Amino acid sequence: MNTLELKSVADLQKLAFYIPDYQRGYRWTQRQVEDLLNDIFEFSQKNNAGIYCLQPLVVKSLNGPWEVVDGQQRLTTICLILEVLGLSRIDITYQTRRDSAEFLNKITTEEVAGEKAEKKAEEKAEEKAKNNIDFYHIYLAVTVIRRWLDEKKIDKEKFQDILLNRVKFIWYETEEDPKEVFARLNIGKISLTNAELIKALLLNKSNFDSSDDDKIRLWQQEIAVEWDVIEYALQSNEFWLFLNAPGDERPTRIDYVFDMICRCDLLGCKDEKEIDATDDFRTFRYVYHYLAVQKQNKISLAQAVRTIWENVREIFHTLQEWFDDMELYHYIGYLIYMGRKVDEIYKQWNVSDGKFEFIEKYLKEEIKRTIPYKDIENTVYEVESAPNKGGSKTNCRPILLLHNLQTVINQNRILGANAKYKNGVFYKFPFHLYKLEGWDVEHIDSNTENGLNDIQSQREWLLNAYFGLQDKAYQTLRDQIQEFFKTRKGDEQNADSDKQTVRNEQFVALKKQIEDIGGSNRLDQNEKNKIWNFTLLDSSTNRSYGNAIFPAKRRVIIGKDQGKRFSLPTIDENGEIVLGSAENGSSSFIPPCTRYVFLKYYNTASFDPNAWTKDDAEAYKNNIKEVLKDFLS
Repeated sequence: MNTLELKSVADLQKLAFYIPDYQRGYRWTQRQVEDLLNDIFEFSQKNNAGIYCLQPLVVKSLNGPWEVVDGQQRLTTICLILEVLGLSRIDITYQTRRDSAEFLNKITTEEVAGEKAEKKAEEKAEEKAKNNIDFYHIYLAVTVIRRWLDEKKIDKEKFQDILLNRVKFIWYETEEDPKEVFARLNIGKISLTNAELIKALLLNKSNFDSSDDDKIRLWQQEIAVEWDVIEYALQSNEFWLFLNAPGDERPTRIDYVFDMICRCDLLGCKDEKEIDATDDFRTFRYVYHYLAVQKQNKISLAQAVRTIWENVREIFHTLQEWFDDMELYHYIGYLIYMGRKVDEIYKQWNVSDGKFEFIEKYLKEEIKRTIPYKDIENTVYEVESAPNKGGSKTNCRPILLLHNLQTVINQNRILGANAKYKNGVFYKFPFHLYKLEGWDVEHIDSNTENGLNDIQSQREWLLNAYFGLQDKAYQTLRDQIQEFFKTRKGDEQNADSDKQTVRNEQFVALKKQIEDIGGSNRLDQNEKNKIWNFTLLDSSTNRSYGNAIFPAKRRVIIGKDQGKRFSLPTIDENGEIVLGSAENGSSSFIPPCTRYVFLKYYNTASFDPNAWTKDDAEAYKNNIKEVLKDFLS
């Protein structure tokens, strides 16, 4: 039964307001006052401006003055602006701060005249402000308003007209207990969202053309129950982050559906003058405008409410269908991640002749457009200013992500073809984890052309190598690494340039022996920057191994997958290597293709777990080409 409408500042000048004792006094900062003035001024500069919509003013009727449940700070500020401009005031009284009302009404108008008298009145107000915190904030607000008006040198007449007639509050008249509403809005910090305001619009009893209270309650309950079902579904991060980026949070997520209705103008009532693109309550005003137009056209409000709700149902059921369908989920999720708008995808869905056409003629064609370099045989990434090349390793991100998604789709198809598993979805790529964990495109075989000239970097690199070379065939190399640490013990404290030169030479020779494992089957520096040497890793996993060799990276990946932390070897005081231990640690989602890379899944003939060989890379590249053949043509 709550009432919602838009009221101009001029409308409020005709009313009286009462601030109850459960509210604090006026506390707006100078910055907040100035921001409001700037917003209204910028709005006033627009051609054919519609309305500037203020936050909701929640009130309850007292059969006289209106009890202000929420919004008194903004209401008081508007009152002060009117005072400074010399316009008719808004009548505000306070239950426990009666002096505040008097100070508010007299701060700009004393029964004196002339410049000296005006200055005297200001000094008098300043003196009062020193002894009362409410007076102090009111005084500061007035000071800001005066200074702002002097500095801006605005067209006063135009500004006043906009303020009175085009600045409007969302007037929310409640019949609930005001203290309970206040607690919900302020103590719990749950503001009135577009969706909550729209809910009050839709469920208002006067919308339903019936005198049968039971029938009205049934309609209201039907919408309310479906509303909660939709909100509950969207509260799932798996669903929400399929559609949105991390950080796009809101108290009520059903707002997302109403925002789509507004942006796509699904009610066919867009009025650019009334619906300002920068307005926080643009969606509410869009629905409010639609209902007002229907009322003007003498169309049943009950039918108008049903039309709105049918659009909500249609959008939600479509989003849910996308989420539940194996192919739609992965292809649409990919396009959203790559920056395509859900609105555009939804429009294409509605004009397509069935799911097959939608996938083949729209989704797949759009996916092709996201891949900048389709010649994965010859494209070299991380080459500066190279024409027709990748230029940056991030340019292969679309291919790597799509390779994971299409691999998942293909595996589901294979399992689904088995009669025992018919029609099941066995695994979905978790977009919510992919978006939350900060992913990188990283080398499989480290791109270690970084010198490694300091003792700390050399130590870390050799310790990773030592831990990775577990096979008996590498015992000689392990002994050499251990001997290096013994003979170079204390070098980090030694600044002798000759000793540093000797250490670097020994390290380079030892490093070359380790990197030469596999001989001609190793990737050269140019080959390390091709697609066959890149995979996806979350940023924390990437940082945890830095420039480690393949077996050390493999160890970290396995640990992350198992929820284990395999600590690095250390050097004791005698220069001896002490092997690390396995402890419980944090786990990370490892994409299927990244896991397959480090398990040597793509090369069934590979028997060397300690290096990423050219044969491994070739098999990986061939799999990418085969899996993505529809997109790389």
